[in-house]
Amino acid sequence: MARVHLLTLGCPKNEVDAEIMLGVLARAGHELVADPEQADVLVVNTCAFIGPAKEESIDAILEAARLKEQRPGRRLVVSGCLAQRYADMLRTELPEVDAFVGTGELTRIGEAVAGTAAAEPVIYRGAQHELPAHGVSPRIRTGAWWTAYLKVSEGCDHTCSFCIIPTIRGRHESRAPEDLVAEARALVADGAVELNLIAQDLTAYGRDRRDGTTLARLLRQLAREVPGLRWLRLLYAYPASVTDELLEVLACEPRMTRYLDLPLQHISDRLLRAMHRERSGDGLRALLRRIRAAVPGIALRSAFIVGFPGETERDVDELCAFLEEFALEHVGVFRYSREEGTRAATLPGQLPERVKQRRWERVMATQQGVAARLAAAQVGRRVEVLVEEVGADGWVRGRTSQQAPEIDGTIRLRGEARPGDVVDAWVTDADVYDLSGHIVARAS
Repeated sequence: MARVHLLTLGCPKNEVDAEIMLGVLARAGHELVADPEQADVLVVNTCAFIGPAKEESIDAILEAARLKEQRPGRRLVVSGCLAQRYADMLRTELPEVDAFVGTGELTRIGEAVAGTAAAEPVIYRGAQHELPAHGVSPRIRTGAWWTAYLKVSEGCDHTCSFCIIPTIRGRHESRAPEDLVAEARALVADGAVELNLIAQDLTAYGRDRRDGTTLARLLRQLAREVPGLRWLRLLYAYPASVTDELLEVLACEPRMTRYLDLPLQHISDRLLRAMHRERSGDGLRALLRRIRAAVPGIALRSAFIVGFPGETERDVDELCAFLEEFALEHVGVFRYSREEGTRAATLPGQLPERVKQRRWERVMATQQGVAARLAAAQVGRRVEVLVEEVGADGWVRGRTSQQAPEIDGTIRLRGEARPGDVVDAWVTDADVYDLSGHIVARAS
């Protein structure tokens, strides 16, 4: 049996994959260690979504290779999206790696860890993704115990011209509802107060099962069949598939946070068509109005790309005007990354990095003004807060139900509480993204 250190990079979906692999290793008798210096086997779970993510993954692999050199017999395993997409090339470029484990072979991580030295790296890569049942591959949690991600499906059937994920992860496939309910119960029994539902395409959940399963029906099951669950949150919801049934659940189910993450990408009709998105700018505007009418008080998060091939200053003008008009509560802005193997990589009108940077700064400045106004409007309100940290400075830090973990702002409070508590608080101050206040009472 080996001592194993696993480093995971990238998105929360990768984090769930890492926890599944840790579960496999623990059940095989391996010891999981936090210090890579103490490990017999180093595992780097990689991301390959865009250029900077690939660079970060390669840097992490090289650092692990340096550690491997310090002890004879130490093994290095690379898993995740980079292994799935580039294992054949990396086998030659990175001979220090002992094994590559693709995204469709997560549960074979034990074989990779327990293998012996070979003349060249071994590749474990079959299907593009794997949906191991919770009962077969329960996870070893690595993050805060009070919040957890629940991955409901894998893969994506969309053909967005800028995105390589369908090539890496394959076609969309939904997990069985009963398996998700079982995993949710286990997560809550382990202490989770909040579950964040994730997928490459969350709103496509159930479509491939052809048995009437939908995301809305799954949410009702989770809300009613998982005792002790406090908050349910939706991340990565594809705009075109937001149904009236889903909005009804968001509006009426008490355990649902009034929060929805909708990656819109842009608002220009011309760019939306070039991106192979499914809605026009007016269609997106109508969708946002419909959501806000159906779910009063909902907080909306979205992501946008600037610097896409062919984008003009007029397109950026339209995006900034849209952000001012619709005042989305949370916004991420990304500079376009030209990814090999995507349709967008072959488009004319590729823009220099300095132009992308300038436009990113402009859109971010616009959104900062919006965010500051929205935050100021929270002052004087009573909010429910999930406590995450008690600082040495006396401040209690946490998130409201309309702040998602890791990506949105936070709230800091005066008062007594412990991590994992849910408290009621008054908001007394705000800056651009974060709030301040004091605890009123522990929430009932």
